[in-house]
Amino acid sequence: MAMIPSFFDNRRGTIFDPFTWEPFKDFPFPPSSLVSHENSAFVNTRIDWKETPEAHVFKADLPGLKKEEVKVEVEDDRVLQISGERKVEKEDKSDTWHRVERSSGKFLRRFRLPENAKVDQVKASMENGVLTVTVPKEEVKKPDVKAIEISG
Repeated sequence: MAMIPSFFDNRRGTIFDPFTWEPFKDFPFPPSSLVSHENSAFVNTRIDWKETPEAHVFKADLPGLKKEEVKVEVEDDRVLQISGERKVEKEDKSDTWHRVERSSGKFLRRFRLPENAKVDQVKASMENGVLTVTVPKEEVKKPDVKAIEISG
């Protein structure tokens, strides 16, 4: 093994350690402190949308947020908007951070509602970090069928 050159860290005789290897350390990416955390929170907000016979149901995973930090709105042109902000944890100068993976910042998701949505009856609830937005649907109107008598 010592005779095989290592392609990692340009050293001979070292054993590849997958737990300490950082594959992108030599790439010209901006440091993580320069990357906007607003965008990362936006990308990480996962929302499911399902349609039942009675309603459109949206479920958003928002761990660590209180209902006061989340806003649910319906715009005039039938657009459901879910937004909020995940605050950055306060830093203590004596703390040493080893990894920051939880996103913080503002998030915003928008969904155009179909014509059968009752936008004036939208309900929202939050439990255990999951926001549930229920948009009732209009009843499907069955066409009136009138039998026509055939003469002759």
